[in-house]
Amino acid sequence: MSFFAILCALLIEQVRPLTVHNPVYAAVLAWTRWTSRNFDAGKSHHGWVAWGLAVFVPTLLTLGVHWLLVLTLGLPFAVLWSVAMLYITLGFRQFSHHFTGIRDALEDGDQPLARSLLAHWQHADAADLPRSEIVRHVIEHSVIAAHRHVFGVLAWFSVLAALGLGPAGAVFYRMSEFVARYWTHKDGAAVQPSSVSVQQAARRAWSLTDWLPARITALGFAVVGSFEDAIDSWRNDAKRFPDPNDGVILAATSGAVNVRLGGGTLRSLDAGDPLIHAQAGDTNWSDPEHDSGSTGGREPDLAHLRSVVGLVWRSVVMWMVLLALLTLARLLG
Repeated sequence: MSFFAILCALLIEQVRPLTVHNPVYAAVLAWTRWTSRNFDAGKSHHGWVAWGLAVFVPTLLTLGVHWLLVLTLGLPFAVLWSVAMLYITLGFRQFSHHFTGIRDALEDGDQPLARSLLAHWQHADAADLPRSEIVRHVIEHSVIAAHRHVFGVLAWFSVLAALGLGPAGAVFYRMSEFVARYWTHKDGAAVQPSSVSVQQAARRAWSLTDWLPARITALGFAVVGSFEDAIDSWRNDAKRFPDPNDGVILAATSGAVNVRLGGGTLRSLDAGDPLIHAQAGDTNWSDPEHDSGSTGGREPDLAHLRSVVGLVWRSVVMWMVLLALLTLARLLG
């Protein structure tokens, strides 16, 4: 039933995307704040305790509801629960409006507006970016956002659902990503700052959580793009990016559509509102001075934005076809 749950969630999310200000996000934010406020005492083990509570309690609650529905009301109601959880955790519309706005501004020749929208999206300084660099940053941030909001969720959901754990994998993945990003940006917020121990624990856990999904996403991009170039770029250029997992995805993207990526990150203006950072798809966690050079490929232009959109959608179709075939094989077997 995983295929049908994913398909329904994607369709519903396209028709009626979840707004930023909704009770579910508010509850997640309140829970994350409560765990850090009450269990962040500055020690290394306190960081892991806070992270474990913040991530595993919602995950186990999701799993408990799933099994309660299976045992009492039956599998169809459990599938509806999976659709609901996927609707919250999965979807392009949680970030795609940023991409669309910047692309439209560039197509209209309004580079100041494109810079302003990019700066608003990433809470960073984009005032002096030339056109090609605007396109490059849009591609990088959009591809990583697509991975974290779609492909990573699909990977964890599909694996754990196959083990009978329902939508627990989707919730685990998104909570792991959320708390790591929230506790990072919390330093400048008008709330109690997170300790270094909590931030390190959250980032380490997120790195482990995203290791396999990042490589699945990169492989998908290679299959639906230029396979040989994507694999070659993955092997040679992934280390150019500050984050190892993001580097794998971005290097594969560079080879798949023949575009130059990398060469430094945006300089953050301020920490801002952690909830906005955590929900807007802000991916600029790394040292803004980091620059290990660029990948190969053509200079970024508007045609590459269309190529990246096609790459992402072809990857979605490919994984949905694979899930459909696995579902059919299971039904027939």
